[in-house]
Amino acid sequence: MSTWDESLIGTSRCFLQVKGMIPLLSKSKATVLIAGETGTGKELFARALHYSSERSGKPFVPVNCAALPDHLVENELFGHSKGAFTGALIEKHGLLHEADGGTLFLDEINSLNIVAQSKLLRVLQDQEFRPLGSTKSRAVDVKIVAATNTDLRYLVEARQFREDLFYRLNVLSVVLPPLRDRQEDIPELARQFVKRSAEEFGRGAIRLSPDAIRKMMAYAWPGNVRELQSVIHRAVAMAMGETLEGSDLDVPDQEPTGSAKTYVPDGPDGIVIEPGGFQAMKVKMIDEFERAYLSKLLSSHQGNISKAARAAKKERRAFQRLLHKHGLDRHMFSAA
Repeated sequence: MSTWDESLIGTSRCFLQVKGMIPLLSKSKATVLIAGETGTGKELFARALHYSSERSGKPFVPVNCAALPDHLVENELFGHSKGAFTGALIEKHGLLHEADGGTLFLDEINSLNIVAQSKLLRVLQDQEFRPLGSTKSRAVDVKIVAATNTDLRYLVEARQFREDLFYRLNVLSVVLPPLRDRQEDIPELARQFVKRSAEEFGRGAIRLSPDAIRKMMAYAWPGNVRELQSVIHRAVAMAMGETLEGSDLDVPDQEPTGSAKTYVPDGPDGIVIEPGGFQAMKVKMIDEFERAYLSKLLSSHQGNISKAARAAKKERRAFQRLLHKHGLDRHMFSAA
């Protein structure tokens, strides 16, 4: 088992579906767009794409676009030539140059300003860039993997993101599921985080009590896997004994609205009632229906999107958007 494979923990169906896309996405030279809520592991997924590809011996260069001030974005990405501006006493290579031959990971790409978006578009189109103050373009061989926690289509409609850049980025795409949709993975993730934290703090073996697991399973985890890791890290650091109890976990004791469930056995196949109200339950049931229906269609048509879209009486592009929404990959349903 490879290192990247070991770092992607989980056995839930939705997680295994996106994990199964890694070999396919890593073989392609095309740009990959990773969507998902904050804390779902987008950079971890991007690293897996890089280290399972033929570029694994070259640099993986991560960039948090949201952390770069607008006036520094171009300089950081493209570098500058000597004398490009006051204080530019020497030539400086940008992150694109550093990533040459490897992968440039652009996290929170939705934060890039319009000017930087235009220059990035040229890189994607021509595989070349021009440093600030330079009159010559430089060729570069780099795979771009971008990530966003915002639906870029909405930003395109609001004219906050270039439509042509969106289509260049969205050649291959994947949506990482939030932790609340892969609840069965929480115990395994938690045990791994406990083990790592115990090793970091020089502690012996620490176990999770049933009450601690119950408390974690009841919580909604709005910060996803990153929040779970942070809570476990803090609990291990502060724990006095060899067992983490529910009281050691800094999350609410009560089940948050929308997460507590009541099972009604006399309904059709049993109904799970959620206290978020009718609207919340309706949204959840529609979401579950969509995923099941799409999976059935793809399975029936061996992953053929055109045939599945016709059967659903949906336009092909709209059908693909639904697949992206639910993290479904047609190759998972292709005939062997």
